[in-house]
Amino acid sequence: MTGVLAQGVVLASIPSPSTGVWHLGPLPLRAYAFAILAGIFVAAWMTGKRWEARGGSIDDMYTIVYWAVPFGIIGGRIYHVISSPDAYFGEGGDPLKAFAIWEGGLGIWGAIAFGAVGAYIGCRRTGVRFSSFADAVAPGLLVAQAIGRLGNWFNQELFGGPTTLPWGLEISPDRLPAGYEVGTLFHPTFLYELLWNLAAAALLVFLDRRFRLGHGRVFWLYVVFYTVGRLWIELLRIDPAEQVFGLRLNVWTSILVGLVGVAAFVVQGRRHAGREDSVFVDGDRQVPAPVGAGASAAGDEAVVTDHPTGHDDPTDTVEEGQDQPKL
Repeated sequence: MTGVLAQGVVLASIPSPSTGVWHLGPLPLRAYAFAILAGIFVAAWMTGKRWEARGGSIDDMYTIVYWAVPFGIIGGRIYHVISSPDAYFGEGGDPLKAFAIWEGGLGIWGAIAFGAVGAYIGCRRTGVRFSSFADAVAPGLLVAQAIGRLGNWFNQELFGGPTTLPWGLEISPDRLPAGYEVGTLFHPTFLYELLWNLAAAALLVFLDRRFRLGHGRVFWLYVVFYTVGRLWIELLRIDPAEQVFGLRLNVWTSILVGLVGVAAFVVQGRRHAGREDSVFVDGDRQVPAPVGAGASAAGDEAVVTDHPTGHDDPTDTVEEGQDQPKL
């Protein structure tokens, strides 16, 4: 942190990066793009670990990701343009910049909605349960979103209102919103959301292990946790956005989607107890074992079968006669 002078008082602050773009010859390297890509790779790695622990095939997981990622990026851009249209279709706007995704601007609601469509297609093609994959990917989504927020920091965008808190964010004079003096500090909403998402991801993993959640309930908890955080963070932001009944569009979206998440979590909990016995639509399907993990020298094909009790790990089993915790 650094110190800035404001009204004669030295305040601690968070500096903004001096640039978000580096050039390798004619090729621009953008921090925003690196943040998005890093988030995708980390989410894919986390999902792979969780998917295998649930009895799924890593090859199937990558096939689903292959469909989900491009759908999510396109959907995220569409939602961003719809929710913040002035820069593209307002006075002095440039409609062609709606396609300039490398300059920043992805709406998480569109990314999740379209990404879910892509994931559903991938699940249908691989024969796995969509709800099982959604549960496996949920914590990774939060971590990816946390990493992606670093791109907003580099771009000096989507910050909150002015503040005198010691973690106020410095903004370059050329990036200051109209009406604010040089040296004004702003709420670092990128940091608030980053920390909220990481904490929510850790809580999801804990609850999933503790209560053996399944049938989409981990995903719906993800929806609830994220929307609760996004609601109060969105209320701090001052960047231009569409207003509906005096509130930002994303505030209403957070409220509505959050309520849907709560309802879906409760309904699924009443319809299905515990976790699925198999992540595959065809419950008899088996996953080939890694080479050397049980295959005989004669080349007999080895398979890893789902645990007959439906447990992913022997340490998760519930002793006979002991009630299983419920959530």
